[in-house]
Amino acid sequence: MAGGPAAAGTLHAWCPASLLEQPGLGDARRDGLVAIEIAWRDGVISALRALPPGAAPPTELMLPRLVEPHAHLDKAFTWADHPNHEGTYAGAMAANRQEHATRNVERVVARAERGLQLAWRHGLRGMRSHVDSLGPGAACSWEALQDRRQLWRGRIELQLVALVPISHWSTPEAGVLARQVVAVGGLLGGVLVPPCRDAQTRRGLEDLLALADRLGCGIDLHIDEADQDPAAGLRLLVHCLDRRPVSVPITCSHASSLSLLSARALAQLADRMATHRLGVVALPLTNGWLLGRRPQQTPLQRPLAPLQQLQRAGVVVAVGGDNVQDPWFPGGSFDPIALMAASLPLAQLAPWQRRGLMPFTTEAARLLGLAWDGRLQLGAPADLILLEATHWGEVLASPPRRRVLVAGRWLTETGADHNTAASGS
Repeated sequence: MAGGPAAAGTLHAWCPASLLEQPGLGDARRDGLVAIEIAWRDGVISALRALPPGAAPPTELMLPRLVEPHAHLDKAFTWADHPNHEGTYAGAMAANRQEHATRNVERVVARAERGLQLAWRHGLRGMRSHVDSLGPGAACSWEALQDRRQLWRGRIELQLVALVPISHWSTPEAGVLARQVVAVGGLLGGVLVPPCRDAQTRRGLEDLLALADRLGCGIDLHIDEADQDPAAGLRLLVHCLDRRPVSVPITCSHASSLSLLSARALAQLADRMATHRLGVVALPLTNGWLLGRRPQQTPLQRPLAPLQQLQRAGVVVAVGGDNVQDPWFPGGSFDPIALMAASLPLAQLAPWQRRGLMPFTTEAARLLGLAWDGRLQLGAPADLILLEATHWGEVLASPPRRRVLVAGRWLTETGADHNTAASGS
């Protein structure tokens, strides 16, 4: 819960220079960090200054509260009862279907509440969760997550995406589901399974694009989560958009098989993606666990969204955690710092470089359409994560101890009662 009545304070911390736009804060070290003094009052940042003369070097590293752009709260923490010991995509799907048939409101509420409590304590302020929206567990999943969304409003902004086979958007029931999703501020989603050459897939995608555009509803697709048929889904998507552009934002989650394209083909496709303002959420942990798997072989090539090539083309790219202790991935804990530490070596990103840090900070916020992109500036929310670290090595070695500031108030170490925190006590 939020600790203490004071909504004003000052601290010294190391901060990534790429998150600061105010001049005169001093020169950054080679690792991109600059030592600053930050002050806040009434829930917003009121001052950013260079350290006063003679001040001791800071002992903490500061980041804004972060955003999880792709999660699955409805199935989180189900590995123990529905494991996928083979670690295959087919095994994950089979276990997911078994679990889905056992869902009820109470179980989904318990999973979501556990996940949101962890996210809250770890320093997340926003999350987009895909929801299995077809089958016996769909209605109870939406009921449970809509309830959590309302209960957590003001602490964690929770966005919900209707996850269905892409062909569902061509059925008579599509309009009913879409209107229900729009009514709660959600997004329409779907899974494009390669090779994406059949008429049913094309028609489903075209119907989804038209429906979302008509309703003014964003789209978030599971697309090219595969180790074959490189970019089959994205090629189909950009072809459909070439013929009939839409005005709503489109997020492409996974985009793993793009890395199997030649450099020239990838550059051409990335340019078309940028033209249509497509965003990408890379999901290194689940993709690294499931894709390219062969019996008794270590994969020599791991399908992973080509973040840096997409960035150079002007595509907004974020990194998400995806699955947490469910049939698709046995690890995870809704901890954005642990996600960063695990993802950086896989994607070869450097947090001391602006483009290396953006997927975990500003770009995740942009893809969710949040009012604050996470840049630290005067008037921005006093929402911070303070890590017990003085350089990136200490951040990446293992998730360090942290303090979390929400609207200018510190969370207690337990941080368990979000209702109390929401009331400002």
